[in-house]
Amino acid sequence: MAETKTKPTPQSVAEFIAGVEHPGRREDATALVALMEAETGETATMWGSSIVGFGRYHYRYDSGHEGDACLVGFSPRKANIVLYVAADDDRRADMLGRLGKHKAGAGCVYVNRLSDVDEAVVREMTRVSVETLKARYPA
Repeated sequence: MAETKTKPTPQSVAEFIAGVEHPGRREDATALVALMEAETGETATMWGSSIVGFGRYHYRYDSGHEGDACLVGFSPRKANIVLYVAADDDRRADMLGRLGKHKAGAGCVYVNRLSDVDEAVVREMTRVSVETLKARYPA
């Protein structure tokens, strides 16, 4: 079975963010660290080379694949900011409907700038992600 590639690393979150080329992305990344630390009560940690994650949970699928992942996180990419958040389908649809300008994938939400979205909804999505994953994968 393949091993999970995205794991916590000792890389400094502050150094990673300082290395983000685009000044607006760098500013948004700094704001997201503060927001997600406040909402999760967890310290930011690098997961792999480009994901800033908060908290941790252990998952095990019916297939037998298992591993660890962050409860919530983000990645300031060149094209956009990717928010890694989870929620049950009903709550997710409601929050995405109130979020503002974004694109959504299965477990990701893509935003161009934080100013394009409602910060209160990002805070709510962060809390709901933590609640959802802790309920789905109890320790």
